[in-house]
Amino acid sequence: MLPLSTLAVQSVLVVAPNGFDGTRPDAVGLALLTSAALMLAGWRRAPVSTVLAVVTILAAYNTMGYLHLASVPACMVALYGLALSGPSRRTYPIVAVVVALMTGILSARSHAGTAWDILRNAGWVLAIVVIGDAVRIHRRYITAIVQRAEHAERTREEEAARRVTEERMRIARDLHDLLAHSITLIGVQASVAAHVLVEDPELLDRQALARTLTTITDTCRDARTELRTTLRVLRGDAPDDLREPVPGLAGLPALARAAEAAGVQVDLDAPQLPQVPARVAVAAYRIVQEALTNAVRHAPGCRIRVRLTTDDRHLRVIVEDHGPAPGRAPVSSPGPTGYGLVGMRERARSVGGTLTAGPRPPGRGFAIEAELPFDEGLEATR
Repeated sequence: MLPLSTLAVQSVLVVAPNGFDGTRPDAVGLALLTSAALMLAGWRRAPVSTVLAVVTILAAYNTMGYLHLASVPACMVALYGLALSGPSRRTYPIVAVVVALMTGILSARSHAGTAWDILRNAGWVLAIVVIGDAVRIHRRYITAIVQRAEHAERTREEEAARRVTEERMRIARDLHDLLAHSITLIGVQASVAAHVLVEDPELLDRQALARTLTTITDTCRDARTELRTTLRVLRGDAPDDLREPVPGLAGLPALARAAEAAGVQVDLDAPQLPQVPARVAVAAYRIVQEALTNAVRHAPGCRIRVRLTTDDRHLRVIVEDHGPAPGRAPVSSPGPTGYGLVGMRERARSVGGTLTAGPRPPGRGFAIEAELPFDEGLEATR
């Protein structure tokens, strides 16, 4: 389309009246003009080759003294395409060569307006090249803006997806910690009561059985309350003054009592702990809760020691058990399908801490140790 349009403009200029710009082209001149216009078909694929071919053809055309104005459209289109394709360090040296060649050809033509023709044509050449270069720079600028906008959109989508995933993991951890602990304690207490009722009815202690059932009732009530609070907080529909406080270090004695009601012995060693950041206290509470749940499930009747210590930068949590009591079988056999240890490690990582877990060195029992750092030191939280 571009070669045909250029050829049409050249044809109009050829027939236009002009007595000061050379002779009208004959068949040779028309062939040269047509060839120069057709060469423009390759300016997108090979702009430099196109310019060199067009300039060579038009140099021959102008050297023969034909109408100079008719050769201007093909030359301008070729130079514009060269500037549009860039870069500038390639465009302007070629333009300088073209201007020099044009100056030499016009200087060889003897008529009164030669100096003015040289300045006029050089000015048009430079103007066309500058326009093409400006359009190229503007297009690159627009392309860069569009790319940055697309990148920002992709980044926002990825960030939103990451936040959704993190929120799902947090909800899963909260529900797991709450339900696993409560259901495990209820299951252990109910199984003990059922065993006594079925296997040893003569040794039935009605008061002990009543206490067990009361403990189960209390555990169900506490779990229901905490579950309701957790769901309301997750939905965001609870007023701040009606939301119950999140679990923290103050709730550890209640955890110990609930675990003891399930048949284990808990030694809680947390003397005079200072106030720690709320997120660290929640993480420590959930880690101890899950550790006690695992001990009740896998080491019934065991003795558990829970120790919490602090320095200026860390809260250290250690939970150790001595294995199941003699003759007591685990409520569930250990296996790779649970999420207890995974959840505890995620809790520790959520506050930038670490957690290690494994069998105790004597080969009996299990130990969990977590180190939870404070964000800005202990003094900032007091």
